[in-house]
Amino acid sequence: MITTAIFPGRYVQGEGALEVLGEELARLGTQAFALLDPFAADTLSDRLAAAAGERCRWQAERFAGECSDEEIGRVTAQARQADAKVIVGVGGGKTLDAAKAVAHEMSLPVVIVPTIASTDAPCSALSVIYTPEGEVKRYLLLPRNPDVVLVDSGIIAAAPTRFLVAGMGDALATWFEAEDCRVKRGANMTGRLGPMTAYGLARLCYDTLLEYGVLARTACEAGVVTPALERVIEANTLLSGLGFESGGLAAAHAIHNGLTLLPETHAYWHGEKVAMGTLAMLMLTDRPAAVIDEVFGFCQAVGLPTRLADVGLAAVTEEALLAAATRACAEGETIHNEPFEVTPQKVLAALKAADAEGRRRR
Repeated sequence: MITTAIFPGRYVQGEGALEVLGEELARLGTQAFALLDPFAADTLSDRLAAAAGERCRWQAERFAGECSDEEIGRVTAQARQADAKVIVGVGGGKTLDAAKAVAHEMSLPVVIVPTIASTDAPCSALSVIYTPEGEVKRYLLLPRNPDVVLVDSGIIAAAPTRFLVAGMGDALATWFEAEDCRVKRGANMTGRLGPMTAYGLARLCYDTLLEYGVLARTACEAGVVTPALERVIEANTLLSGLGFESGGLAAAHAIHNGLTLLPETHAYWHGEKVAMGTLAMLMLTDRPAAVIDEVFGFCQAVGLPTRLADVGLAAVTEEALLAAATRACAEGETIHNEPFEVTPQKVLAALKAADAEGRRRR
């Protein structure tokens, strides 16, 4: 039996971590080309350029908003023109995924600087490619993880709390999906089995969320960095990233992908839809009642979705929900890492059951 785990080259986290950006860039190249999301472009441009300092020349471009093949092509052309030696992504998940894809196209190192802790995208050797309209198109599997992931906790604390909570929703799926992959002996993102390290980190991710999630939300609402917030930032970013990538994905993320088929969900964050996918997964996989109660209680405590209405689907039709369930069960989807046969009808029933339980608890 061969097991495989993959990791980012270096992970840097803490309040004020942005000040060491120039030091990290200098190890990788002399000309940085940065892709900035609108928030970073409007509020952090000067600080980022100053952090790069004299160690590395700096040029930046504003992200157009969707991690699509079209946007990746546009930014790659500009980075080539700038003679980039290292690519930098600054912002949220789609910006970071686009930066990773550009670095892959150019065979360059990449430095990832998340401004929110809303997904586990920063650490992964994966970019989720969308259509220009926002529907999941495919996964782009990359040959290596980011060279550096640099997380300034002060920037995360200053961001709207909804982003941190969405990140907890994404991270919430990690242990359940990795555990089902372990039982099924399903492949992780390398195509091989995960090692015990991956499953242990996935469990640590879940335990950290349960213990510190509410306290981290409170700190973020106050705009301050506390030990609880640091722990949850690490869970959302590093532990979730390592857990999903080296442990494996299963039903929760496949159901998320199905939900993106419905335009009403496009205004909601990845982690919010993954949380709904996790609740449906619990119903689909016959988890113990105590676990289901624990997860619903956590979602309610931190403000994650517990009903279809919470992701824009208050008036969803049976036909539309079945279409999403069918998309979740598409050939090659991670839902087939579940240790039993899954059908669209079973996914539809699980979504309706999760929604009914969420409504009952309101």
